Amino acid sequence: MSTELIATVKAGESAAAQRMLAAGADVDSRDEDGATLLMLAAYAGDLPMVKLLLEAGADVNASDERGWSALTRAVYNTELKRGFADVVQALADAGADIEAAIGYGVRPLMLAAGYGETDVVAALLHAGADVLACNEGGYTALMMVKQKHYVDVINLLHEAEQLAGVGEGSCTSKNAPGSSVITFMKRPGA
Repeated sequence: MSTELIATVKAGESAAAQRMLAAGADVDSRDEDGATLLMLAAYAGDLPMVKLLLEAGADVNASDERGWSALTRAVYNTELKRGFADVVQALADAGADIEAAIGYGVRPLMLAAGYGETDVVAALLHAGADVLACNEGGYTALMMVKQKHYVDVINLLHEAEQLAGVGEGSCTSKNAPGSSVITFMKRPGA
């Protein structure tokens, strides 16, 4: 039943998945790559399926051998070239670890910033992501994104760092090496 359930989730067939789960299928089934059903639904941006799996008791913090969880998969889909802020919010609301790091200490906020996913960055900040966290290289999300010049994301992160009580970056208080970026800020109260 596991293979059939995996195919059903990938196809986005919520009603069929619900019937299989009610009949005793394992909500934490994994595919051949080690992805859980919740990871598959999150990566596809399938919010109704994500909600169904969470209600059925899926482990929101399960990860694969590389450390990727449903949350990190929802941050950015490389095939569709977009992230899913609504799925990220649902996972965070369900208790997903918004600080769980993948390779090199990269956290979901850093990943979202690196892909220029403004709405996902906003959802993670709203959920309480640590804007001052550093990866293993000593870079915050703001330092990382400045290398890519995503102005909307830079503005969000810069504002969040100011709200956290620091001027620019918590690790070294410097811009990323070799960067030369102009930051446009909203005026307080504007």
